[in-house]
Amino acid sequence: MTVKSVFFAAGLAFGLAAPAFAQDTLKIPGVLELSGAGAISGTNFRDGALLAIEDINAAGGVLGKKLVLETVDTASDPGKARAAIQRALDDKPVVIFGPVFSGSVNATLPMTNEAQVPQIIGGEAANITSQGSKYIFRTSFGQNVSMPKIANYLRDGVKAKTLAIVYVNNDFGKGGRNAILKELDSRGIKAVADISVESGQADFAADVVKVKAANADAVFVYVNEEESARFLIEAKKQGLDKPLIGETTLLGQKVIDLAKEAANGAKGHVGLTIDAPVPAVADFAKRFEAKYKYKSDHNGMKGYFAAVMLKTAAEKAGKLDPVAIAAALHGLTISPDKVPGIMIEASWDDTGEIDRVSYLAEIKDGKQVITQTLPKLK
Repeated sequence: MTVKSVFFAAGLAFGLAAPAFAQDTLKIPGVLELSGAGAISGTNFRDGALLAIEDINAAGGVLGKKLVLETVDTASDPGKARAAIQRALDDKPVVIFGPVFSGSVNATLPMTNEAQVPQIIGGEAANITSQGSKYIFRTSFGQNVSMPKIANYLRDGVKAKTLAIVYVNNDFGKGGRNAILKELDSRGIKAVADISVESGQADFAADVVKVKAANADAVFVYVNEEESARFLIEAKKQGLDKPLIGETTLLGQKVIDLAKEAANGAKGHVGLTIDAPVPAVADFAKRFEAKYKYKSDHNGMKGYFAAVMLKTAAEKAGKLDPVAIAAALHGLTISPDKVPGIMIEASWDDTGEIDRVSYLAEIKDGKQVITQTLPKLK
């Protein structure tokens, strides 16, 4: 039985019992990067959320209300994200989805915290959940969770003693760079190159030259999806023969689509992937591609999870109240046997940080191949 059919079966009785209420709608602002450097991420998140909303509405909605996602394009600009969040808050929403980019999340989370409205985001910068907001919730690992796993892989899997770091000069990239540096010393790994690149950068020739000159045992590549593809293409062109290690943004489907054969051999840790060896994930990936005519990346899964998180927390709270929904999300564990849309069991702590299994992966023959499953931290 698919996720969609289970959602429908679970909500059919409720929907028939309260047809009048089922026609009511709950508008959800989606403040997302639909153009600019984050367009791939934001579009995937939006489409994943829309697919989940379609499934949830077919099952009767949330507490009798049908969900409607109203998206606003931030153009990948933190200032525009702030303006969009303020307009959304003026309408007193129950929850806000997005943004995905960490810089825009950092620019907006004080606003949702003050307004006491849950903000379900895609940003991964380590500092997001350390700022004390009780209204910020991740759909994927923060760097404080993923970087220790990557550092262990560099030490135990790659056997690296020296490392070249290539990171994008934004909140996401700088957060990842700082987080991985904290993990290296205790594992006997020395950073011998620290190279900053720009968001939207197209030419990586000089950066690859610097990486080759460092002669490190491995290269840690932590940039956005489009830049990841361009870096991999240039690395192949220049014959860079060191292991290229990264996180989800290096190993995602969009990188494979853009870099093609140049992506082969890239390895790393993926906190979320449509290639996870889980039947529910495979079902999601198939339905997503059939509906939108392109393959989802991890951001599509994040968007789907955001809607499932809202549904589960609202039903636990028993009311569509933002403060109650936030309280219900803290300490919540959602398991697929009870809520099939979550696909993979996930838990949230008091800071909004997420915990679940993750994976080590390698790109082989144009496909992401899972090589190991890593357990939840707790």
